[in-house]
Amino acid sequence: MPGKYPARVVEVTHPGCVVDRKPQAKAAEEMVKQGMLALTGAKSLKEAWRQFVTPGEIIGLKVNPVAGKDLSTSLEITHAVINQLLKAGIPAKDIVIWDRRQFELKEVGFNEENFPGIRIAGTEIKDKDGSFTNKEGKLYSEEMIDKNWYYWADVEGEYDAETMPYMVNGGKYSYFTRICTTQVDKIINIPILKNAGSSVTICMKNLAYGSVSNTGRLHKELWADTTAEVCAFPPIRDKTVLNIVDGMIGCYQGGPAATPQFITDFKVMLFGTDPVAVDRVGYDIILHKRIAENIVTEESPRGRVFMNMAEELGLGCADLEKIERVKVDLS
Repeated sequence: MPGKYPARVVEVTHPGCVVDRKPQAKAAEEMVKQGMLALTGAKSLKEAWRQFVTPGEIIGLKVNPVAGKDLSTSLEITHAVINQLLKAGIPAKDIVIWDRRQFELKEVGFNEENFPGIRIAGTEIKDKDGSFTNKEGKLYSEEMIDKNWYYWADVEGEYDAETMPYMVNGGKYSYFTRICTTQVDKIINIPILKNAGSSVTICMKNLAYGSVSNTGRLHKELWADTTAEVCAFPPIRDKTVLNIVDGMIGCYQGGPAATPQFITDFKVMLFGTDPVAVDRVGYDIILHKRIAENIVTEESPRGRVFMNMAEELGLGCADLEKIERVKVDLS
């Protein structure tokens, strides 16, 4: 991070990309194509993708299904990315769609039927009978965490038996998933354009909280710290080569959960290699919407804290005036 094209964020808008709250596949394909060409300046789509991925590498697509079908990374954009990776020479067997909870992925449509030949992976796993544990009573998820990589914070995670399967472990250590430490070579981050209180949960939040265990303890006091600092660890910092924000449908209030009255058709996608810059532009879009809808009258001082932290860690640019915003209108 921020990799190629630092502080360049491409905003692709398409008025017909959503119809009756349903993303349109053809529009998604065109938006991804034009976004990649505008970001890279490449003459061909294959050339654009080859700047980030190489045949022989395992490519992980980090999506976000946690709010359910109403506010998930769209299947249409994910299909568009996969179709273009295939044309760039990346075979289906080398593509992984992943997030924390494998069962949530399948619930929103990231399954073998919709994505044949693509591996669907999660850290937190249930078996076909809905159990989190094997015959010995051990969580399947324990095999998916990598104890060589961890985020330590002096806050104790204490969970009951019902919550523990969603945390994997308690204590003061949050372990990275093996998906990002050993199972993929490159990460393409495909988050959603949505708020989280007065802030946003877009690129860095999707990566940080999707990549480590024991996250319950990190929300109240350490939300901003975790969002910035986890992204500074090599399994995330060195492998994430591209951020493609799904803003066809997003939310401006009530996030990160799906609150129907605050879900809207932003009809935009954001592209960039700098996750801080992309988050800063996404934040600006959501803030303007929140002001327009009379949710707030001005920016909260807490809104950009994690971005400023990330900039101090050298992860990218949090200054809107220094970000190159390239706008592509597909009207």
